[in-house]
Amino acid sequence: MAVLSIILGILMVIGGISLMCTPLATFLSAGYFLGIMMFIYGIAGIIRAFQKQSHILDTVCSILAVIVGIIAIIRPGSTLMLDGMIVYMAAFWFVLRGALAIALAIKLKGVSKDWFWGLIIGILSLIAGIYSFAHPMVMALATGILIGLYCVETGLDTIITGVTLRQIEKATPRIKS
Repeated sequence: MAVLSIILGILMVIGGISLMCTPLATFLSAGYFLGIMMFIYGIAGIIRAFQKQSHILDTVCSILAVIVGIIAIIRPGSTLMLDGMIVYMAAFWFVLRGALAIALAIKLKGVSKDWFWGLIIGILSLIAGIYSFAHPMVMALATGILIGLYCVETGLDTIITGVTLRQIEKATPRIKS
């Protein structure tokens, strides 16, 4: 199992580097993955509904997720729409996160002497979100690079886990039966 983890980790690092070298292509393929994830999420939600463990609104959202997932997988142009949604959702998240960080920093002004760091981070996040709305192509490239970085980080973590497992396997005596 340890060797398999190491091999998988190496492949993920190589794949992540490849993704970072082609950030636009990485970003453009993200719509397919989002469509697949929405489809799987929707199926899981529908299964929960049949098990009577979900609310009617969750069931409706699950059905819509299956429909959007199928459309994204079948119609090539729809993945481009999902890619565009990813950019604007990320930009909105930056703006929202920045506004919340600024509000929290102002609230902590009298309580903590380091409140200004939260204010600075909030302002930077707000600027990044506004910039992303104004220049979505830059956000698309950044998203592609971030996906690649995530794969490299996960690959390195998998390699470390595999090496650790290998050391544990070597240190543990085997009992013959």
